[in-house]
Amino acid sequence: MATKTLIMSRHVKLFPDWTKYIKALGYGEILFTDKERDGLFTQVTEYKPDILLFGCGFYSRATPYMMRQMMKRLPQMNVAAVNIHDFPDDLGMHFIVNGVNSYVNMMDGMEEFAKGLKTVWEGGTYIAEGVTQRLDLRLEAPKPASDITEREMEVLQLVCCGFTDNEMTQPLDVSRRTVCNHKASLYEKLNVRNTPELMLAAFENGLVDIDKLNFYPKGYTVKPQPLKEMTA
Repeated sequence: MATKTLIMSRHVKLFPDWTKYIKALGYGEILFTDKERDGLFTQVTEYKPDILLFGCGFYSRATPYMMRQMMKRLPQMNVAAVNIHDFPDDLGMHFIVNGVNSYVNMMDGMEEFAKGLKTVWEGGTYIAEGVTQRLDLRLEAPKPASDITEREMEVLQLVCCGFTDNEMTQPLDVSRRTVCNHKASLYEKLNVRNTPELMLAAFENGLVDIDKLNFYPKGYTVKPQPLKEMTA
């Protein structure tokens, strides 16, 4: 059974309460962290936990992608996603597809939640019923997220600069269809549905530097809507 557990969470004020709850389930040494990216990786390599528990919303919608990047560096670690709020099962299944061992959901009730965490501590695999159902309902499971390519990063940068699909074709020297294909790939990798969510994921996860968003498409013009006439 596991002796050391690292828990990733944004809910810093709840760390003492979660420590009591987790220890009551039998967990041994526990360390909490709200560090991310390289800071998180450094802490993991130094602490060497047997189990990594992380909140589903740690990196917002892009958490499955970001955790895949972590697991590529630490493939042997027992990793479990823990949902303590209303995180959609349709997103939750992406954790499993991307290699996370377990998915524990508090929305299934505290008894089932405790059962899932205890299974993880004992070295087993636990996947909440809702996520299992979502995977079973699909004729084809979603593909694991791969690395974001250099060209996709260029598209992401232009999206965050406000370029439309047509405006991106000129600096990238590609067709509009190719731009749309790159965006569709980014949607899948970062678990987003549209351009606003894609931009939010890019900024929240440091994929795009906001200080570098200072260029404009060729022929850029501002076309404000005409003011409505005031009536007496």
